[in-house]
Parts: sequence; structure tokens; C-alpha cells
Amino acid sequence: MKSTGIVRRVDELGRVVIPIEIRNKFGIAEKDPIEIYVDGSNIVLKKYEQNCIFCGSSKDLAEYKGKPICSKCISQISNNILE
Repeated sequence: MKSTGIVRRVDELGRVVIPIEIRNKFGIAEKDPIEIYVDGSNIVLKKYEQNCIFCGSSKDLAEYKGKPICSKCISQISNNILE
């Protein structure tokens, strides 16, 4: 992991401000969802991306009954149904 040299304090409500430079670098806008992971003794923040429920891809997603599915998996499912 690379240190940015930026230190922030947690406020009374448990919030931490992510500096604008870091938000800009990662394309994080106001109200964007952020995922929180724990990796050993580290807390990792990641911009949330929807992923296909079958293969985990984040490209060419469509929704089916509220679930994200990529075009490749849709094609494979369609082929299996037709066989």
C-alpha cells in the first residue's frame, strides 16, 4: 500500500472525510456508494461497482428481476435454455 501522507480524524459520528484529490483520482462523486473491506488489520475503501451475480464481471450489465447480469452470462443462459 502506498501512503498519501494525509491524516484525517474520525468525528463524533464515526465519519472520515476523503480528501478531494483522492476522490477525483478515483472518480468518486458526492453520494457515490463506497464498499468497506477489512484486510487483516487494514480498512480498505473501494468505489462500489455492480457486478454480474454469476461471473463477477462489471462490464455490459443488464438487470433481470433486480439483479445485475452481464451480456456474456445472458448469452450462455439463453444458449442453455434453447438446448
